[in-house]
Amino acid sequence: MPDDSPSASDRLPVLVSGIQPSGTLHLGNYFGALRQNIALANDERQRDRAFLFIADYHALTTVRDAEALRRYTTEVALDYLALGFDPDKAHLFVQSDVPQLGELTWAFLCVTPTSLLEKGVAYKDKVAQGLTANGGLLTYPILQAADILAYTAPGRDLLVPVGADQKQNLEISRDTAARFNQTFRPDDPLFPLPEPLILDEVAVIPGVDGRKMSKSYGNAIGIFDEGKALKKKVMSIVSDSTPLEDPKDPEQDHTFALIRHFATDEQRGEIAEAYRAGGYGYGHAKKALLSMITEHFGPARERRRQLAERPGEVREVLAAGAQAARARAGEVMAEVRDAVGFLNP
Repeated sequence: MPDDSPSASDRLPVLVSGIQPSGTLHLGNYFGALRQNIALANDERQRDRAFLFIADYHALTTVRDAEALRRYTTEVALDYLALGFDPDKAHLFVQSDVPQLGELTWAFLCVTPTSLLEKGVAYKDKVAQGLTANGGLLTYPILQAADILAYTAPGRDLLVPVGADQKQNLEISRDTAARFNQTFRPDDPLFPLPEPLILDEVAVIPGVDGRKMSKSYGNAIGIFDEGKALKKKVMSIVSDSTPLEDPKDPEQDHTFALIRHFATDEQRGEIAEAYRAGGYGYGHAKKALLSMITEHFGPARERRRQLAERPGEVREVLAAGAQAARARAGEVMAEVRDAVGFLNP
């Protein structure tokens, strides 16, 4: 029998996850994080313990258009709500609406060796891709640590939903928490060491060119693409030159790699068999995929249209989420201020 006592409820972990509003969200975002984050946040057992945020501070390291950033931020909120996020069970908010993050980031930076930041793999990768080596990119991991640790609660674990390949991303947050504890609260640690909550293994979602789907590659299929725009993208998915009548290996085809995420087990089996039998072309597979995408997101697409006509309702959800996040972060910062020696009001 599950333990439903109040004490058991108090021990339930806090969940924290964020997503950058740096462009239109795509199928890779959906299968890689959004779908799982919404399911976790909507779990009745986690009521009021999930903090999902739209990371506009982080987006500022690359987005230089104010109107675009506002639009992307609103679109991410619309996407979450349209896809089923329940604001009565969890908190959805915009990162920049929690001012305590800046203060916590500074406290963390003051115990972080510069050599650690300069060796950051993500920082070096971004610079190698041609991005300006700005201070935001350099200190990004410490702001990320503040994002995670600002919503801790005494006696509770802190879980961060990540893919198996992202587990390393939490190491800096764990190191930061441990370093702060050792420096200021060695006998009574303030921060728990965040643990990864490994999401269901999801294969890399290919874009229309076969590479990993990414906004930066320009190969993405948007979650809410529809009509001619969606059809054009799906029909442009790269494939080899195997003739229509010849057998094909579904496991080597980018279109089938997308189909497997939308199809039922029965549909996957039937389509895979058709590939191997011959007489089934890539055009047939793309039409099947187009139909699946349209059907899968149909109800959410309609909800999104309706929500877009009620912007005040979306702002209310974000305002309520930010209020809850500020309240939790305020409690944490009061302890941080006391620990480092600030004169608390």
